[in-house]
Amino acid sequence: MLNRREFSKYFVAGGAALLTPGVWPAGNAAASPQQSAAPAFDLLIEGGTVIDPSQNLHALMDVAIKDGKIAEVSKNIAKERALKVISAKDRIVTPGFIDVHAHVFEGVSIGINADRYCLTRGVTTVVDAGSAGYSTMNNFHKFVITPSVTRIAALINIGVIGTAMLPGSLMNLDWVNPQLTARSAMEHRSVVVGVKIHMGKAITGSGDLECMKRALEAAEIVGVPVMAHIEDSYSPLPDIVKMLRKGDIYTHCYNSRPHGILDANGKIWPEVKDAHERGVLFDPAQGQTHLNFDVAEKCFQQNLFPNTISTDLTVVTVERRVYDLPTMVSKFMALGIGLDQAVGMVTSNAARMFNYGAQIGTLKPGSEGDVSIFELRDGQFEFEDSDTGKRTGRQMLVNKSVVRHGQVYVTAV
Repeated sequence: MLNRREFSKYFVAGGAALLTPGVWPAGNAAASPQQSAAPAFDLLIEGGTVIDPSQNLHALMDVAIKDGKIAEVSKNIAKERALKVISAKDRIVTPGFIDVHAHVFEGVSIGINADRYCLTRGVTTVVDAGSAGYSTMNNFHKFVITPSVTRIAALINIGVIGTAMLPGSLMNLDWVNPQLTARSAMEHRSVVVGVKIHMGKAITGSGDLECMKRALEAAEIVGVPVMAHIEDSYSPLPDIVKMLRKGDIYTHCYNSRPHGILDANGKIWPEVKDAHERGVLFDPAQGQTHLNFDVAEKCFQQNLFPNTISTDLTVVTVERRVYDLPTMVSKFMALGIGLDQAVGMVTSNAARMFNYGAQIGTLKPGSEGDVSIFELRDGQFEFEDSDTGKRTGRQMLVNKSVVRHGQVYVTAV
């Protein structure tokens, strides 16, 4: 596997190449026509269909970037005003995608390289969902987050180690320490945006409600939300969701395991509806075992849609079923969610879920110069859930290029 230094110099899987400043491949970007004055913009993305749900935009427009920030979004910006120009003709231009649930503590347990598997697929921001606990956050921050081109935010695990967990690792409550978790979160406040808890009886056992209590305590100290992995829990789901606060996240919400979102009659539990109404956020995060199409469709029929779409990317799921966030967006489009709504779930909605310390998920002037450019392919595309269920979609988003803080990275040359 390429390390970050190699990634910055060579082609990576799927034909992706990193463009260092000033290097532009033929046919993707060109210098603008000769001009006598200094250009107003560093980069112009011209002629694409801009979809930005934060501004209710869906139109042919140009996007200009200056000093790593969005400078202007409008029609027919003159090429002469920009130092470099990219044509996005016949393509979709969006704010950089945000994956609110992945595992990118590379080299530790299930973690992947965010630059290779996220940035090169149009994902400019990733939230790592609890790969590090209070004993491992320092190394995660220093050796993975800081050198990454991809913006990485972190949920700190309420467990001492993180997702490098063995069965039963949260059954010893001495290893579930809200004060030490909160202290580490505050020491790494520039990157820690929430607390993660894994609630499954193989991990927490019968003490899942106490573990949740401690996760909430840590989150209260720091002033951040909790993301709760709830799947095959010891305690019934209604007892768990009662504890969640406005802004907390129920992730893996459409799984088919015991104590799931539906009762025996296929109806959403009243307590889940109450949680949804009071502002608890719902996130599917397919991963290996966490998404069932039938469950999702029954929830959609009862008007409970996800707030975000995410992947739960790991060293396993990048190779099967999930692959990347654009594939997950396409998968939920196959379930009936419209293109603009789906894009909103991975841009403006995802940007509101956490405090990233930057204005992302939008193309408003002054926001971060993070932009994704996609081809929207028509055809017949088969998608798979975690239980071998299949659905056929008619459209597939495929990333062609991505801009991170004003720098261009070509993913298909």
